[in-house]
Amino acid sequence: MNSIEVNSLSKRFGQVTAVDDISFDVNEGELFAFLGPNGAGKTTTISILCTLLKPASGTATVNGFDVVHQPRDVRRSIGLVFQDPTLDEYLTAEQNLRFHGYAYRVPHDTLEQRIAELLALVELSDRRKSRVRTFSGGMKRRLEIARGLLHDPRVLFLDEPTLGLDPQTRRHIWDYILALRRRHGLTIFLTTHYMDEAEVANRIGIIDLGHMVALDTPARLKDAVGGDVVTLEAQDNEAAMEELRRKFNLTPETEDGRVSFSIPQGERFLPRLCGSFETPLISVGVHRPTLDDVFIRLTGRAIRDDEAGAVEQFRSAHRTAFRR
Repeated sequence: MNSIEVNSLSKRFGQVTAVDDISFDVNEGELFAFLGPNGAGKTTTISILCTLLKPASGTATVNGFDVVHQPRDVRRSIGLVFQDPTLDEYLTAEQNLRFHGYAYRVPHDTLEQRIAELLALVELSDRRKSRVRTFSGGMKRRLEIARGLLHDPRVLFLDEPTLGLDPQTRRHIWDYILALRRRHGLTIFLTTHYMDEAEVANRIGIIDLGHMVALDTPARLKDAVGGDVVTLEAQDNEAAMEELRRKFNLTPETEDGRVSFSIPQGERFLPRLCGSFETPLISVGVHRPTLDDVFIRLTGRAIRDDEAGAVEQFRSAHRTAFRR
Protein backbone atom coordinates (compact mmCIF):
# COMPACT_ATOMS: atom_id res chain seq x y z
CA MET A 1 0.00 0.00 0.00
CA ASN A 2 1.22 3.50 -0.84
CA SER A 3 1.18 6.32 1.70
CA ILE A 4 1.85 8.91 -1.02
CA GLU A 5 0.92 8.78 -4.69
CA VAL A 6 1.89 11.51 -7.16
CA ASN A 7 0.70 11.37 -10.77
CA SER A 8 1.73 13.82 -13.52
CA LEU A 9 2.03 16.65 -11.03
CA SER A 10 2.87 20.13 -12.32
CA LYS A 11 3.04 23.59 -10.78
CA ARG A 12 3.75 26.92 -12.42
CA PHE A 13 4.48 30.35 -10.99
CA GLY A 14 3.74 32.76 -13.82
CA GLN A 15 5.99 31.75 -16.70
CA VAL A 16 8.17 29.54 -14.51
CA THR A 17 7.42 25.81 -14.30
CA ALA A 18 8.60 24.73 -10.87
CA VAL A 19 7.37 21.13 -11.10
CA ASP A 20 6.99 19.53 -14.51
CA ASP A 21 4.84 16.39 -14.85
CA ILE A 22 6.42 14.29 -12.08
CA SER A 23 5.13 10.95 -10.83
CA PHE A 24 6.27 8.81 -7.92
CA ASP A 25 4.96 6.96 -4.90
CA VAL A 26 6.06 6.31 -1.33
CA ASN A 27 5.31 2.96 0.27
CA GLU A 28 3.66 2.69 3.66
CA GLY A 29 6.33 2.49 6.35
CA GLU A 30 9.07 3.62 3.97
CA LEU A 31 11.82 6.13 4.68
CA PHE A 32 11.90 8.18 1.47
CA ALA A 33 14.59 10.80 0.84
CA PHE A 34 13.81 13.64 -1.58
CA LEU A 35 16.90 15.37 -2.93
CA GLY A 36 17.40 18.28 -5.28
CA PRO A 37 19.45 21.44 -5.70
CA ASN A 38 18.05 24.87 -4.94
CA GLY A 39 15.21 25.65 -7.34
CA ALA A 40 14.82 22.03 -8.42
CA GLY A 41 11.18 21.82 -7.35
CA LYS A 42 11.39 19.77 -4.17
CA THR A 43 10.06 22.54 -1.92
CA THR A 44 7.14 23.12 -4.28
CA THR A 45 6.41 19.38 -4.39
CA ILE A 46 6.43 19.05 -0.61
CA SER A 47 4.26 22.13 -0.28
CA ILE A 48 1.68 20.54 -2.56
CA LEU A 49 1.78 17.27 -0.62
CA CYS A 50 1.19 19.15 2.62
CA THR A 51 -1.72 21.10 1.04
CA LEU A 52 0.15 24.40 1.24
CA LEU A 53 0.03 24.93 -2.53
CA LYS A 54 -2.38 23.72 -5.19
CA PRO A 55 -1.01 22.00 -8.30
CA ALA A 56 -1.62 23.38 -11.77
CA SER A 57 -2.31 19.88 -13.05
CA GLY A 58 -2.00 16.26 -12.02
CA THR A 59 -3.05 14.59 -8.77
CA ALA A 60 -1.53 13.66 -5.44
CA THR A 61 -2.87 11.70 -2.50
CA VAL A 62 -1.48 11.37 1.01
CA ASN A 63 -2.82 8.52 3.14
CA GLY A 64 -5.53 8.06 0.53
CA PHE A 65 -6.72 11.69 0.77
CA ASP A 66 -6.64 13.99 -2.24
CA VAL A 67 -4.47 17.02 -1.47
CA VAL A 68 -6.79 19.39 -3.37
CA HIS A 69 -10.23 18.05 -2.47
CA GLN A 70 -9.53 16.71 1.05
CA PRO A 71 -6.91 19.08 2.51
CA ARG A 72 -8.20 18.90 6.09
CA ASP A 73 -7.97 15.12 6.11
CA VAL A 74 -4.44 15.30 4.72
CA ARG A 75 -3.35 17.76 7.40
CA ARG A 76 -4.81 15.68 10.21
CA SER A 77 -2.90 12.61 8.98
CA ILE A 78 0.58 14.14 8.62
CA GLY A 79 3.22 15.57 10.92
CA LEU A 80 5.62 18.36 9.93
CA VAL A 81 9.08 19.17 11.25
CA PHE A 82 10.76 22.15 9.63
CA GLN A 83 14.40 23.11 9.36
CA ASP A 84 14.19 25.97 11.85
CA PRO A 85 12.31 25.75 15.14
CA THR A 86 8.72 27.04 15.01
CA LEU A 87 8.20 26.59 18.73
CA ASP A 88 7.00 29.33 21.05
CA GLU A 89 10.16 29.93 23.05
CA TYR A 90 8.31 31.70 25.86
CA LEU A 91 6.24 28.61 26.58
CA THR A 92 7.48 25.48 28.31
CA ALA A 93 8.01 22.20 26.49
CA GLU A 94 4.72 20.73 27.72
CA GLN A 95 2.83 23.95 26.95
CA ASN A 96 4.04 23.84 23.35
CA LEU A 97 2.84 20.27 23.03
CA ARG A 98 -0.46 20.98 24.75
CA PHE A 99 -1.18 23.92 22.44
CA HIS A 100 -0.48 21.69 19.42
CA GLY A 101 -2.80 19.05 20.86
CA TYR A 102 -5.60 21.58 21.20
CA ALA A 103 -5.07 22.76 17.60
CA TYR A 104 -5.38 19.18 16.35
CA ARG A 105 -8.25 18.36 18.71
CA VAL A 106 -6.46 15.52 20.43
CA PRO A 107 -8.95 14.16 23.00
CA HIS A 108 -8.22 15.58 26.44
CA ASP A 109 -8.22 12.17 28.12
CA THR A 110 -5.35 11.02 25.90
CA LEU A 111 -3.48 14.32 25.40
CA GLU A 112 -1.63 14.38 28.72
CA GLN A 113 -0.63 10.74 28.33
CA ARG A 114 0.68 11.41 24.81
CA ILE A 115 2.65 14.42 26.05
CA ALA A 116 4.28 12.35 28.78
CA GLU A 117 5.07 9.47 26.41
CA LEU A 118 6.60 11.66 23.73
CA LEU A 119 8.66 13.75 26.13
CA ALA A 120 10.05 10.49 27.49
CA LEU A 121 10.73 9.25 23.97
CA VAL A 122 12.86 12.28 23.11
CA GLU A 123 14.42 12.34 26.60
CA LEU A 124 12.97 15.69 27.66
CA SER A 125 10.81 14.58 30.57
CA ASP A 126 13.04 16.35 33.08
CA ARG A 127 12.71 19.60 31.08
CA ARG A 128 8.96 19.52 30.49
CA LYS A 129 8.39 22.64 32.61
CA SER A 130 11.41 24.53 31.25
CA ARG A 131 10.89 27.34 28.77
CA VAL A 132 12.01 26.48 25.27
CA ARG A 133 14.23 29.56 25.08
CA THR A 134 16.58 27.76 27.49
CA PHE A 135 16.93 24.73 25.16
CA SER A 136 19.87 23.90 22.90
CA GLY A 137 19.34 23.47 19.16
CA GLY A 138 19.25 19.70 19.49
CA MET A 139 16.71 19.83 22.32
CA LYS A 140 14.45 22.10 20.26
CA ARG A 141 14.64 19.71 17.33
CA ARG A 142 13.74 16.77 19.55
CA LEU A 143 10.77 18.70 20.91
CA GLU A 144 9.67 19.54 17.38
CA ILE A 145 9.74 15.86 16.48
CA ALA A 146 7.63 15.11 19.56
CA ARG A 147 5.19 17.84 18.55
CA GLY A 148 4.97 16.50 15.01
CA LEU A 149 4.00 13.09 16.40
CA LEU A 150 1.54 14.26 19.05
CA HIS A 151 -1.61 13.78 16.96
CA ASP A 152 -0.44 10.30 15.84
CA PRO A 153 0.19 11.04 12.14
CA ARG A 154 0.68 8.28 9.59
CA VAL A 155 3.25 10.26 7.56
CA LEU A 156 5.98 12.47 9.01
CA PHE A 157 7.53 15.14 6.78
CA LEU A 158 11.04 16.15 7.87
CA ASP A 159 12.46 19.21 6.13
CA GLU A 160 16.22 19.39 6.73
CA PRO A 161 15.77 17.98 10.25
CA THR A 162 19.43 18.19 11.32
CA LEU A 163 20.79 21.12 9.31
CA GLY A 164 23.13 23.23 11.43
CA LEU A 165 23.41 20.72 14.27
CA ASP A 166 26.73 19.29 15.43
CA PRO A 167 27.59 15.70 14.38
CA GLN A 168 26.83 14.18 17.78
CA THR A 169 23.41 15.83 17.98
CA ARG A 170 22.69 14.82 14.39
CA ARG A 171 23.40 11.21 15.30
CA HIS A 172 21.09 11.39 18.32
CA ILE A 173 18.28 12.92 16.26
CA TRP A 174 18.61 10.10 13.76
CA ASP A 175 18.53 7.54 16.55
CA TYR A 176 15.11 8.95 17.51
CA ILE A 177 13.86 9.05 13.92
CA LEU A 178 14.85 5.47 13.14
CA ALA A 179 13.46 4.24 16.46
CA LEU A 180 10.14 5.91 15.67
CA ARG A 181 9.99 4.24 12.31
CA ARG A 182 10.74 0.82 13.76
CA ARG A 183 8.34 1.21 16.66
CA HIS A 184 5.36 2.74 14.87
CA GLY A 185 5.79 1.73 11.22
CA LEU A 186 5.78 5.43 10.42
CA THR A 187 6.19 6.63 6.83
CA ILE A 188 8.89 9.30 6.71
CA PHE A 189 9.38 11.77 3.86
CA LEU A 190 12.76 13.47 4.24
CA THR A 191 14.60 16.30 2.57
CA THR A 192 18.26 16.65 3.45
CA HIS A 193 21.54 18.05 2.16
CA TYR A 194 23.55 15.45 4.08
CA MET A 195 24.26 12.48 1.84
CA ASP A 196 25.07 10.22 4.80
CA GLU A 197 21.49 10.76 6.00
CA ALA A 198 20.08 9.88 2.58
CA GLU A 199 22.08 6.63 2.72
CA VAL A 200 19.70 5.21 5.33
CA ALA A 201 16.62 5.77 3.14
CA ASN A 202 14.82 2.86 1.54
CA ARG A 203 14.63 4.85 -1.68
CA ILE A 204 15.80 8.22 -2.94
CA GLY A 205 14.02 10.48 -5.40
CA ILE A 206 16.18 13.09 -7.14
CA ILE A 207 14.49 16.09 -8.73
CA ASP A 208 16.19 18.68 -10.95
CA LEU A 209 14.73 21.59 -12.90
CA GLY A 210 11.26 20.35 -12.04
CA HIS A 211 11.84 16.85 -13.44
CA MET A 212 12.22 13.59 -11.55
CA VAL A 213 15.61 12.40 -12.83
CA ALA A 214 16.09 9.29 -10.65
CA LEU A 215 14.21 7.11 -8.20
CA ASP A 216 15.78 4.01 -6.69
CA THR A 217 17.55 2.54 -3.69
CA PRO A 218 20.87 4.13 -2.65
CA ALA A 219 22.79 1.01 -3.73
CA ARG A 220 21.27 0.89 -7.19
CA LEU A 221 21.76 4.61 -7.75
CA LYS A 222 25.46 4.25 -6.92
CA ASP A 223 25.81 1.20 -9.15
CA ALA A 224 24.36 3.23 -12.03
CA VAL A 225 27.31 5.64 -11.89
CA GLY A 226 29.27 2.96 -13.75
CA GLY A 227 32.49 2.07 -11.99
CA ASP A 228 34.97 3.76 -9.70
CA VAL A 229 35.31 7.53 -9.61
CA VAL A 230 38.73 8.97 -10.48
CA THR A 231 39.33 12.56 -9.43
CA LEU A 232 42.33 14.62 -10.51
CA GLU A 233 43.63 18.15 -10.40
CA ALA A 234 45.89 19.35 -13.19
CA GLN A 235 47.84 22.50 -13.89
CA ASP A 236 45.41 23.01 -16.77
CA ASN A 237 42.10 21.25 -16.15
CA GLU A 238 40.71 22.11 -19.58
CA ALA A 239 43.73 20.53 -21.24
CA ALA A 240 43.40 17.51 -18.95
CA MET A 241 39.76 17.06 -19.90
CA GLU A 242 40.57 17.25 -23.59
CA GLU A 243 43.35 14.69 -23.20
CA LEU A 244 41.04 12.34 -21.31
CA ARG A 245 38.48 12.57 -24.12
CA ARG A 246 41.02 12.16 -26.90
CA LYS A 247 43.31 9.52 -25.44
CA PHE A 248 40.96 7.42 -23.28
CA ASN A 249 37.53 8.16 -24.79
CA LEU A 250 36.24 9.34 -21.39
CA THR A 251 33.59 11.96 -20.55
CA PRO A 252 35.08 13.96 -17.66
CA GLU A 253 33.27 16.60 -15.59
CA THR A 254 34.54 19.45 -13.45
CA GLU A 255 33.52 20.42 -9.93
CA ASP A 256 35.31 22.74 -7.47
CA GLY A 257 38.43 22.98 -9.62
CA ARG A 258 38.81 19.21 -10.01
CA VAL A 259 38.20 16.84 -12.89
CA SER A 260 36.34 13.57 -12.34
CA PHE A 261 35.23 10.61 -14.42
CA SER A 262 33.97 7.07 -13.89
CA ILE A 263 35.75 3.94 -15.06
CA PRO A 264 35.65 0.25 -14.11
CA GLN A 265 38.54 -0.95 -11.91
CA GLY A 266 39.81 2.53 -11.25
CA GLU A 267 42.84 1.40 -9.23
CA ARG A 268 44.10 -0.63 -12.20
CA PHE A 269 43.56 2.33 -14.51
CA LEU A 270 45.62 4.80 -12.45
CA PRO A 271 49.09 3.44 -13.41
CA ARG A 272 48.11 3.59 -17.07
CA LEU A 273 46.83 7.14 -16.67
CA CYS A 274 49.85 8.46 -14.80
CA GLY A 275 52.33 6.67 -17.06
CA SER A 276 51.11 8.30 -20.26
CA PHE A 277 49.38 11.52 -19.28
CA GLU A 278 50.95 14.59 -20.88
CA THR A 279 49.19 17.35 -18.93
CA PRO A 280 51.05 17.95 -15.62
CA LEU A 281 49.04 16.57 -12.69
CA ILE A 282 48.88 18.05 -9.20
CA SER A 283 46.90 15.24 -7.53
CA VAL A 284 44.94 12.15 -8.45
CA GLY A 285 42.73 9.76 -6.47
CA VAL A 286 40.12 7.02 -6.83
CA HIS A 287 37.12 5.97 -4.74
CA ARG A 288 33.97 3.92 -4.95
CA PRO A 289 30.88 5.87 -6.08
CA THR A 290 29.00 7.83 -3.43
CA LEU A 291 25.62 9.54 -3.48
CA ASP A 292 27.50 12.79 -4.11
CA ASP A 293 28.85 11.23 -7.31
CA VAL A 294 25.33 10.14 -8.26
CA PHE A 295 23.99 13.63 -7.65
CA ILE A 296 26.72 15.32 -9.67
CA ARG A 297 26.32 12.85 -12.51
CA LEU A 298 22.56 13.44 -12.71
CA THR A 299 22.40 17.19 -12.11
CA GLY A 300 25.88 18.40 -13.04
CA ARG A 301 26.46 20.05 -9.67
CA ALA A 302 26.92 19.24 -6.01
CA ILE A 303 24.20 19.78 -3.46
CA ARG A 304 25.06 22.61 -1.08
CA ASP A 305 24.33 23.31 2.55
CA ASP A 306 23.69 26.96 1.70
CA GLU A 307 20.72 25.96 -0.45
CA ALA A 308 18.72 25.58 2.73
CA GLY A 309 17.30 29.08 2.23
CA ALA A 310 14.90 27.61 -0.30
CA VAL A 311 12.78 26.18 2.49
CA GLU A 312 11.67 29.64 3.59
CA GLN A 313 8.89 29.60 0.99
CA PHE A 314 7.74 26.27 2.45
CA ARG A 315 7.71 27.56 6.03
CA SER A 316 5.90 30.77 5.06
CA ALA A 317 3.28 28.83 3.16
CA HIS A 318 2.83 26.52 6.16
CA ARG A 319 2.18 29.41 8.53
CA THR A 320 -0.31 31.01 6.14
CA ALA A 321 -2.14 27.79 5.33
CA PHE A 322 -2.66 26.73 8.93
CA ARG A 323 -4.16 30.09 9.87
CA ARG A 324 -7.08 29.39 7.51
